[in-house]
Amino acid sequence: MAQTPDTTSAALWVVLARAYHSMAAFVEQSVSALGIGLSDFMILEALLHKGPLTMSALCDAALIANASMTAAIDRLEEKKFLERVAHQTDRRVRLVQLTTDGRELIKRLYPRHERDLDELMSVLSPVERTELRRTLKLVGLTAKIAATKKLTTTKGR
Repeated sequence: MAQTPDTTSAALWVVLARAYHSMAAFVEQSVSALGIGLSDFMILEALLHKGPLTMSALCDAALIANASMTAAIDRLEEKKFLERVAHQTDRRVRLVQLTTDGRELIKRLYPRHERDLDELMSVLSPVERTELRRTLKLVGLTAKIAATKKLTTTKGR
């Protein structure tokens, strides 16, 4: 199949970037309507679905930079939505976990967020959703590997 001007790699990058920015704006608006900040929501949601996590694992799960995470954790801990606890077998490790209030809050908010996303994604059939997920994951993993190779090559010079 021949490439057309709208299917070049550069054109696909622009479409992907624009789609990401539009989705991010939608999610931020959706979450804001719930009365909570996006980073707080993402932290609570990650802990709900993954259980207690270390700070670094939580950064990865919630897609939040380490520099922002400490302030967010402090804020949520002050509101009694989460707590830092010692790991059961390794006292050097601290875990972040939901409190009862935090679990109740995110369990109340998450279904609305999920409905908003389902409504937005209703333009895609289940088959299209599956294919889009597969394709985006492939592109993302390929980009991650390529970035790692470039970083390694650059450091070796």
